[in-house]
Amino acid sequence: MRHKRLGRKLGVTTKHRKAMLRNMVTDLFRYDRLRTTDTRAKELRRVAEKLITLAKDGSLHKRRQAGAYVRDNEVLKKLFAEIAEKFKDRPGGYTRIIKLGFRKGDNSPISLIELVEEDYKPKTKKKRKAPAKATKPKAQKETAKSSKKESAEELGLIEEAKTAAVAAEAADAATSEALEAQVEETPEAKLVEAAQEAQDTTEAEAQEEAPEAKEEAPEEETAKEPDAKSGEVEAKEGDSPAEPEGAPEPEAQGAEDTSGAAEEPETQAEDTEETPGAPDETDKKED
Repeated sequence: MRHKRLGRKLGVTTKHRKAMLRNMVTDLFRYDRLRTTDTRAKELRRVAEKLITLAKDGSLHKRRQAGAYVRDNEVLKKLFAEIAEKFKDRPGGYTRIIKLGFRKGDNSPISLIELVEEDYKPKTKKKRKAPAKATKPKAQKETAKSSKKESAEELGLIEEAKTAAVAAEAADAATSEALEAQVEETPEAKLVEAAQEAQDTTEAEAQEEAPEAKEEAPEEETAKEPDAKSGEVEAKEGDSPAEPEGAPEPEAQGAEDTSGAAEEPETQAEDTEETPGAPDETDKKED
């Protein structure tokens, strides 16, 4: 068995096979295509693609390795200058085999091997579509919902649901406005309100203290009136002319009587201010 034994013998010796493949590769790179049997074309493709890979590297070492197989210098220059640049972006697959049919005479299969001329266009991976099974339950749910809606419309339940939804929206709007108003109240506004409250309290206290001050003022006036009267009496006594030293004493006695008479009204006024239940001394004397 030929397990792990690559390559085809092609019915010839080793030297013949190597020389034949060398000449076929040189003609393929010179003319870009070659017509041969099917098995030889498949064996030639292995050799040609390896040489193109060496030419894509472009180093001196790779050029010498390729020159050991391709003996024609013109073909070697074409391989490194033109063919390598044409397949610079293509990751393999530089040749194509086209089957032409069978040859007359020995009826062997004939193929055409050629270099690929089309530009390489990398394929983009397409996203996988969702499975179709997921769409069927949705359609069933939609039909079920539509039937429920129709039954609710017939019973008139949808309008009630709408009104409840509108009321809920209004309540949400009111709560949002209240929250915004709380947020808008800055510390400065709170300070202004506190100052206004302090002013109001001070004004109220001033109004409460004003009547008390008015009540105290008359009492002070009444207390000052007797003092003023006594001062006037003293002033009159001071204004009276000085009596001579040799004046008779009866006049002095008369002055004492007048001063006693002036003091009597004051004592009477003090007696009247006493409690009504207490009896006066004058009444006792009369009795």
